[in-house]
Amino acid sequence: MRLVREEIVIATRGRGAHEITEKLARFVAGAGIGEGLLHVFCPHTSCALMLQENYDPDVLADMEDALRRLAPEGAHYRHASEGPDDMPAHIRTALLGAFLLLPIAQGGLALGTWQGAFLYEHRTRGRRRRLLLTAWGN
Repeated sequence: MRLVREEIVIATRGRGAHEITEKLARFVAGAGIGEGLLHVFCPHTSCALMLQENYDPDVLADMEDALRRLAPEGAHYRHASEGPDDMPAHIRTALLGAFLLLPIAQGGLALGTWQGAFLYEHRTRGRRRRLLLTAWGN
C-alpha cells in the first residue's frame, strides 16, 4: 500500500465554483497509485468542496441561486463580526461539506462522464484556499 500527501493552494476569484478536477488528476497521476482512493480536505469554514456536473454552466448558476435562497446575505445572523457574507458562507459550507472521497482506477480519477470536482468559494472576495490531498492504494 502506498500513501502520498500534498497541499495545494487555489486562488479563488470570489463567490462561485472553481473547478479543480485537472489539479486533482495531475496529483493522482504523479502519485503512482493504480487503484485506490483520493481524499481531498478543505481546512476552511467559508468555502466547500463538491462533485458536480462540469459540462453545462447553467448547473453551477442554478446551484448559486439555490445557495443564495438557502443562506441569504442580509438575514439577521448573530455572527456578523466578519462581514455580511461570512455567516451565509458558514451555512453553505455545512450544506456542501469540507471533503471529497474519490475513486482512483487504472492510475487516474474514476469520475463520471460529466462530473467535475469544485472548490466552492462562498465569500464575495477572492482568497487563497489550501487543500490537503491524500491518495492511497496500490
